[in-house]
Amino acid sequence: MFTLDSKIPEGNLADKWKNHKANLKLVAPHNKRKLEILVVGTGLAGSSAAASLAELGYNVKVFTYHDSPRRAHSIAAQGGINAAKNYRNDGDSVERLFYDTIKGGDFRAREANVYRLAEVSVNIIDQCVAQGVPFAREYGGLLATRSFGGTQVMRTFYARGQTGQQLLLGAYSALSRQVGAGTAKLFPRTELLDIVVIDGVCKGIVVRNLVTGKIESHFGHAVLLCTGGYGNVYYLSTNAKNSNCTAIWRAHKRGAFFGNPCFVQVHPTCIPQTGDYQSKLTLMSESLRNDGRVWVPKQKGDKRPPNQIPEEERDYYLERRYPAFGNLVPRDVASRNAKYVCDEGRGVGETGQAVYLDFSDAIRRLGRDVIEQRYGNLFEMYEKITNENPYEVPMRIYPAVHYTMGGLWVDYNLMTTIPGLYALGEANFSDHGANRLGASALMQGLADGYFIIPYTIGDYLARVDFSKKGNTDHPAFKDAEKSATDRLRKLLDIKGKKTVDELHRQAGKILWDYCGITRNATDLKEALEKYRNIREEFWHQVNVPGTGEELNQSLEKANRVSDFLELGELMILDALHRNESCGCHLREEYMTEDGEAIRNDDEYCYVAAWEYKKDGTWDLHKEYLVFENVKLTQRSYK
Repeated sequence: MFTLDSKIPEGNLADKWKNHKANLKLVAPHNKRKLEILVVGTGLAGSSAAASLAELGYNVKVFTYHDSPRRAHSIAAQGGINAAKNYRNDGDSVERLFYDTIKGGDFRAREANVYRLAEVSVNIIDQCVAQGVPFAREYGGLLATRSFGGTQVMRTFYARGQTGQQLLLGAYSALSRQVGAGTAKLFPRTELLDIVVIDGVCKGIVVRNLVTGKIESHFGHAVLLCTGGYGNVYYLSTNAKNSNCTAIWRAHKRGAFFGNPCFVQVHPTCIPQTGDYQSKLTLMSESLRNDGRVWVPKQKGDKRPPNQIPEEERDYYLERRYPAFGNLVPRDVASRNAKYVCDEGRGVGETGQAVYLDFSDAIRRLGRDVIEQRYGNLFEMYEKITNENPYEVPMRIYPAVHYTMGGLWVDYNLMTTIPGLYALGEANFSDHGANRLGASALMQGLADGYFIIPYTIGDYLARVDFSKKGNTDHPAFKDAEKSATDRLRKLLDIKGKKTVDELHRQAGKILWDYCGITRNATDLKEALEKYRNIREEFWHQVNVPGTGEELNQSLEKANRVSDFLELGELMILDALHRNESCGCHLREEYMTEDGEAIRNDDEYCYVAAWEYKKDGTWDLHKEYLVFENVKLTQRSYK
């Protein structure tokens, strides 16, 4: 029986990271040049890690399926990045950011990891400012901040509605400097197909050149997976269409445990779906809830234009139910309540699957110029997509799949259960527990890449034998290449009658309907059978045109969806086994009469870490969470 060792340091919470760094082993500069590190993914976590490690003197190879790291999905983040700087003098602190994050995650994250995240957050802002990231500033030149959901302070730094883009440009610039210096080598249009494990230790990866179709191996003394989340398992999500789970899923099948797969965050502020033809959904930044007020008509079936519904006939349901936080409740709470009012028949728009986000009060109070300065590019984007002017009529929004808290299980050093294999950012099961607070994804990605992995990876590499130069001659590399080639050939040989998108859409709808905003045991059991049938149909009916020896985006897509169809089953199993409601995981059997979550700390206060077995089943391992610095309480934002 494998025993999970989180490697959380001893000592006081506030001293753990400092003491841990002081006791980590180091690699001498002349030895760093002998070590190869492979970084897969070039979003914020990947680019920052690759740049930092190359700057330290390691030989770094960086792999991205994009033509440029600048296209990584981190670029899509809009609203901001959290940091406990307390520039507003409003009572913020490292301790308060730590508690907000623990509470926001419904007490399903490690104290030590969350405190470290809050602790290094203050350094991230300094790092990014030094790189030239153009954060918004007050009139006097100081950095501006605003609020996000789940907090009562203004700790979110932002660059208008383009924060992710600007932060990624900073990390990309740092990486480009290392590429120019020759310490990092970039492999664009290259996708990971498998992890190579020798004697239980990760020693490299198998990749496919997406332009030529060539499959090849790369040796590495350590491998970092920085490949983001798996929200596209639902087909419709706010993720970029190419975002996928293949890297972490292939690692999982090689022995890396998967943590909390059913914890999937549904973002409350997205442009509603308008038809079956859509291939993705569009996020509207959570920052809009600073000044926008969420409401629906009080009467069911009220289809009058919003400006014709008088104030006394509107239900500002978040302000009514949660007066302490109002429209800035956490994402899981806002999403559930939007679903509730739409299920009651009070949703707006043609489909009835939307609520209003209204800026009329803010425009009257602050003036249109101020609102335009704060959110102008977001308003422009909304108008281009919907042909409605949000300065004149309220936005229509509805929840959509956005971020995955689940991912590969990692210890305090960010290492998976496979020695030498690390997972950073959204690719790991993260520091967010059962729900992520807004503006914390960028914080975690950069914390992992800039300030955590450069320390912790040295402790592992200091113990590695690098007296002989690594190579890909070992039979394990050839076996992995053959396995990857055979899988692609199998997909090409099916010659069925259904497209990849058709089957992916069907499977995604099953997940959304049965394992989405809310779940229950009856639906989950039904979903499990339906989902397995879809996967069986995929392997008999999918049609993938073309060959594997050329640019073939249909083959890329089919390969990724085949992994989604396995991950989706584990998500359902994980949701079914957790007989409680916590954060984004709301089981309808475990909730109060007014729709609030009821946790079961006595039985489920743990991280669910799933081990893949060769027969296609899973074993559940549990990392029990210990809370010594916070009191376990039922969350309340009222």
